[in-house]
Amino acid sequence: MPVLQGVKEAVEQVAAAAGPSLVGVGQRWGVGSGVIVASGKVLTNAHNVRGSEVSITFSDGRTETGTVAGTDVDGDLAIIDVDTKAAPAIGWGSPNGVGIGTAVLALANPGGRGLRVTVGIVSGTERSFRGPRGRRISGSLEHTAPLLPGSSGGPIVDEDGKLLGLNTNRLGEGFYLAIPADETLRERVDALSRGESPARPRLGVAIAGADVARGLRRAVGLAEVDGLLVRGVEDDGPAAKAGVREGDLIIEAGGEAVRDADELHAALDRVKAGGTLALKLLRGTEERDVSVSFG
Repeated sequence: MPVLQGVKEAVEQVAAAAGPSLVGVGQRWGVGSGVIVASGKVLTNAHNVRGSEVSITFSDGRTETGTVAGTDVDGDLAIIDVDTKAAPAIGWGSPNGVGIGTAVLALANPGGRGLRVTVGIVSGTERSFRGPRGRRISGSLEHTAPLLPGSSGGPIVDEDGKLLGLNTNRLGEGFYLAIPADETLRERVDALSRGESPARPRLGVAIAGADVARGLRRAVGLAEVDGLLVRGVEDDGPAAKAGVREGDLIIEAGGEAVRDADELHAALDRVKAGGTLALKLLRGTEERDVSVSFG
């Protein structure tokens, strides 16, 4: 019983310390959670935000309309400007010493439907997953504190209610991923709060992996080649303007072989603002060179 009493007291302490900093994001469909990180600033996941305005529900039941200050879709982060009034900002914890076995508590307020607090442990570190647009997000904390749908954008905290990470992704049954609240996250939050949304070049294509491409080519009697299959092309996007078509196989980007999405993203990341990216395509049996402009 002393152990259960200790857990009860820890949950009560965290709910009192950090609960007032939790908010619900959105209403009805696609709801999420968020956390106040400064006066007038709410941090949440980018996938919780649709449009430039979003409904924010505070722990006292008050609802306000917030305006998106900055978003990092590939990093799954967003800052919302909203009148927080007397609601306090959460304190930042220290990521130092957080590792496998560290006890954490997860907080959420799904769509403003009430505070939830659960308990778990860190079960893994330096985990990675793909963000909303397919880019890999690395360095995440894996933990076991159960989360309801609508909990993404809420925090994991230490026993004092200090921020250790931002929940963003479910990993299988009973495991969850959180972006660690380290100095990098602080810098990204500050930049988004200033309205500095990262502008990464996008091709404007939907792609399938090399295994899919090899299987399709084999099925139609073509030689198997490593590359990324273009499954769709965004109208008037950079790739479409360069002549990329659905069914093309991207085999090189920036002079380097492309075998997976990470290699394509790495090539895009090397493109300077307003620059171009050379692609080598395979269309059936014919190789084609195109130059994609990001002006």
